[in-house]
Amino acid sequence: MKTALPNPTGEVFVLNDSLLSQGKSASRKSPRLRMILPVQRNQNAKVQRLLNFLQPGTYIRPHCHPRDHASESVCLLSGHLEILIFDSEGGVRARHHLRTSSPLIDIEPGTWHGMIVHAPDTVIFEVKQGPYDPETDKEFAPWSPGENSPEAGPFLTGLQAEA
Repeated sequence: MKTALPNPTGEVFVLNDSLLSQGKSASRKSPRLRMILPVQRNQNAKVQRLLNFLQPGTYIRPHCHPRDHASESVCLLSGHLEILIFDSEGGVRARHHLRTSSPLIDIEPGTWHGMIVHAPDTVIFEVKQGPYDPETDKEFAPWSPGENSPEAGPFLTGLQAEA
């Protein structure tokens, strides 16, 4: 299953209408209802920059970034995204709605968080310190169901109902 578009090449990356259309279209067709477009030229970059194209119904499993330097900044470019901050037991401590009037959130390492997408074609720009290592990038919350599990849909629905 394709989860990301190819890394760009060249000295300069410019986000344009064509790339936005490509990312949105790919996210609509993806079984996960999301697609990543890396901005960095390779996954070994010391700063990971990526665009994430999201559709309502995608399940972004609650997680934290355990490495000491692994803060995460998320900036909304379009749509509506809700960031949930959880306590260690899975209780929702805070809900932050990213909209064009309030588009940025920065999350410290070790903070349990998840996302709910409220608008079609939501696009965010994320920045994290790299290099990217899938083994250490994130730790999934033990109290949350796996992405492809039968419990994932009801879990997401329950979080949406709590809002």
